[in-house]
Amino acid sequence: MITIEEFMTSDPYTLRETDTINDAWEVMIGKHIRHIPIIDSDKHVLGLITQRDVLAATDPRAILDAKTASHEISSDIRLADIMTRDVKVIDQSDSLRQAALYLQAHKYGCLPVVVDDRLVGIITDSDFIEIAINLLEQAELTEEAIEDEIEMEDAMFEIEPSEADEV
Repeated sequence: MITIEEFMTSDPYTLRETDTINDAWEVMIGKHIRHIPIIDSDKHVLGLITQRDVLAATDPRAILDAKTASHEISSDIRLADIMTRDVKVIDQSDSLRQAALYLQAHKYGCLPVVVDDRLVGIITDSDFIEIAINLLEQAELTEEAIEDEIEMEDAMFEIEPSEADEV
């Protein structure tokens, strides 16, 4: 069984309930991420904030201003007010297939990864795209190797001219 631990992002960027939309936006833009777990001081997952949550709670003019100016959204809305609570988490020893099926079935973009109810990582839809690309590359390399082997076998077993053809 392939486990989550093998492919998750360890020690993901996190925020606290008391942080603001601006804090989330800065992390998302600065680190090129779309999902941030919200944790307490013991690393228990309290919620999740997504780029979609930030955009939905923000005046569109503020987003335009942030893109053209300082990359800051002028908002003091606390993450506790807009975060998704009761977030589904997955244990790092769970199967990668199980996580993929869950993300697909529920149309989630990520799952926080825990050990003993403490955040240790995150697995995202982007991680699964990377896994798919790697598997496709491996399949293509295997296919090329098989084709090369067949060509070599064909070349080795070419029929030599018979003695009757030499006369």
